[in-house]
Amino acid sequence: MREYTRSRVKTVSTMQVTTGPSRRRTSRISVADSVWVYWESPSGRDVSKVKDLSPSGLFIETRSRKREGELLNLHFLVQEGQIRAEAVVRHATAGRGAGMKINSVPTQDAPHLHKLLMRLRELPKPQLNATPVAVINPAPST
Repeated sequence: MREYTRSRVKTVSTMQVTTGPSRRRTSRISVADSVWVYWESPSGRDVSKVKDLSPSGLFIETRSRKREGELLNLHFLVQEGQIRAEAVVRHATAGRGAGMKINSVPTQDAPHLHKLLMRLRELPKPQLNATPVAVINPAPST
């Protein structure tokens, strides 16, 4: 496992969730297919799709078993530039993925994470599969 230099900074956010009860201090942004992350841990390494992301956490799809409390080094594969982070697994579902809390982001990578979050917030939301409704006009009375 790689060690980062002392230029790390704790991720802190002032965004508050305003809808519904939640344990999270920041709202997660649903990610389409645009964000992938390379991760390394004592149990292995892989590339996974990011399902949702916030300044303080993320959920990745992975078939690899993760233990609660396991530390991962993350490397986001995005256009904004190099984004590395250290995260801890908070919950995991075998065959589905893992939810993680971001512990730290190197100081020089924090602006890139901010740009990524801004880009994801601006993306159009995916449309739900809506069934078209037929409008029937009544026959005109004569």
